[in-house]
Amino acid sequence: MSNNDWYNDESWYAPLVPKEEEPLPKPAKKKKKKIRIRVIGAVCLALLLLIGTSIAFREPESKEPGSPALPSLEDSDDMPENWQDFFDDYYESVQTDVAEINIPRAELPIDFRLELQAAPEEELSLQELYQNCSPSIVAISGYVDGKSAYSWGTGVVLSEDGLILTNTHVIEDCDRATVTLYDDSVHEATLVGADAISDVAVLKIEATGLPAASFGDSGSLMVGDKVAAIGNPLGETFRMTLTDGIISAIERGINYNGHSMTLLQTNTALNEGNSGGPLFNMYGQVVGVTNMKMMSSYSSIEGIGFAIPSSTVKNVVNALVTEGEVRGRPSVGITIGGIPDNASDYYSIPGGVYVSDVTEGSDAEAKGIQIGDIITHVNGQPVSTVDEVGAIKNQFNVGDVMTFTIWREGETFDVDVVLMDTNDIYGK
Repeated sequence: MSNNDWYNDESWYAPLVPKEEEPLPKPAKKKKKKIRIRVIGAVCLALLLLIGTSIAFREPESKEPGSPALPSLEDSDDMPENWQDFFDDYYESVQTDVAEINIPRAELPIDFRLELQAAPEEELSLQELYQNCSPSIVAISGYVDGKSAYSWGTGVVLSEDGLILTNTHVIEDCDRATVTLYDDSVHEATLVGADAISDVAVLKIEATGLPAASFGDSGSLMVGDKVAAIGNPLGETFRMTLTDGIISAIERGINYNGHSMTLLQTNTALNEGNSGGPLFNMYGQVVGVTNMKMMSSYSSIEGIGFAIPSSTVKNVVNALVTEGEVRGRPSVGITIGGIPDNASDYYSIPGGVYVSDVTEGSDAEAKGIQIGDIITHVNGQPVSTVDEVGAIKNQFNVGDVMTFTIWREGETFDVDVVLMDTNDIYGK
């Protein structure tokens, strides 16, 4: 959760503000409530969570806080005459742009490998955890054109010789970054690598003898396990804040920036500035990196935060320190969403998933898949949800072919699409 222009209520959560992979619903319009003596302007935070995968969009039927409101079919006046107009309103475009980062690059490869450690026998108290782990927490300041504190976030010391872990969105658009250590010393940072898809970035500072954090296995977590976060919410004033909670869900599918993520859900208090910070188990091991929370512009949402599992962080970090990027992730290059049953019935269109975006440069674009197409089958299997399509895609590798059965203007036909490396479609 960076605080780029955090004073602006429309961008308060930047990418702890996830930019959904699933289509983000349009922000609810602010309503002015008039009272005789004075007018109270309700300051509402813009919805910030969720992302999307190369072929993903949230299913609107889920009705998560802030999801698009489905027009009532009891009154046909609420429904657009054209079903494509309905979906234009129902889904919004998803951000899948490359993360632009112009921080000077570190020399690669770097001799480092992140390993996950077995849990010790003794759990720590919160007091012990804070005392033992807080020295490995840093503050990240990002700059654009010399503008101080354009972005503010948290980081974790990976190695004693200066590798620092944070979120990609914390340093996005920046041309300079500094790292403030536990002893308040400030160090200029270079960029080892940043992966927009996983939201994991690694910086390097010139320092030695740093207290590196220990990383545990997120795969051993269970719902109900106690966890704690240490970070820098809301800027310098609240640096090194400790909050605690539990693991609320495992393998929660969330969409961000046009790409799917599988995250840990926690009720641990997270706020703008916590992005890039650690989620600890009670043994003092980092089991996740906090990167987003759910908020709504029209209702109160508390205790729904997310963290990137350490198992994901390990793979991304080890790729970044050697190659500066992560490769080998297959992508179709389309953004899709489920078709509500009532819309299907009302417009007499087939069930399936609706194509709301086709990425430029993808094989899907080259083969003629279009916005407004309805995919009814993938590799001969009927599909009606994003998860079903994703499960099929995940069985394949870059270079493999998937067959999509398309319904378009009353005609049905098959399209063979070659899966491409996600970086080649969406950038790093």
